[in-house]
Amino acid sequence: MSTRQGGAREEILGRIRRAVEGAPEVEIPRGYRTTTDVADLVELFAERVRDYRAIVHVLPAAGVPAKVAELVAGRSMIVPDGLPAEWAAPAPGVDPRSADGVLTGCAVAIAETGTIVLDTGPGQGTREQTLVPDYHLCVVRADQVVGGVPEAVARLDPARPLTWISGPSATSDIELNRVEGVHGPRTLEVIIST
Repeated sequence: MSTRQGGAREEILGRIRRAVEGAPEVEIPRGYRTTTDVADLVELFAERVRDYRAIVHVLPAAGVPAKVAELVAGRSMIVPDGLPAEWAAPAPGVDPRSADGVLTGCAVAIAETGTIVLDTGPGQGTREQTLVPDYHLCVVRADQVVGGVPEAVARLDPARPLTWISGPSATSDIELNRVEGVHGPRTLEVIIST
């Protein structure tokens, strides 16, 4: 920083100090909202995920294996370690660069934002496995859906690598033309298991 800039900075800060000199200390309340009052978390989550152009299926848990089998039929799928056996037969050794898609669970899902969070835990795969394939099928259990971000953060381990997914990967160019599949899967399909 040049001497001139440093002098201007000190002058401005000096004016501020003089202006607030003698002012009473004010306690600023920091009562942040930590819970969300939502009547039907699953319904709100499904609605928000659809808003992001994802495909959503809400099914009873007993219907999940058949729906997974239907959706992955004919695709070369990555199936991460730890995925519940009833969801899919393991397909070890599929290279993420040549796979058609990935089948995962999640750590938590957020109803207000329609966001799925992966933390590389059992059944969630690595970032390479979940961001390289063009298709991502994610199974979310109803008990994993929380109302808002504070509730989700409370369930997560900040030391783990977190991937926050709000719909299919997309970006816009300078002319605001939407382009999908740039930074991750072009297609996100979500099964919500109730």
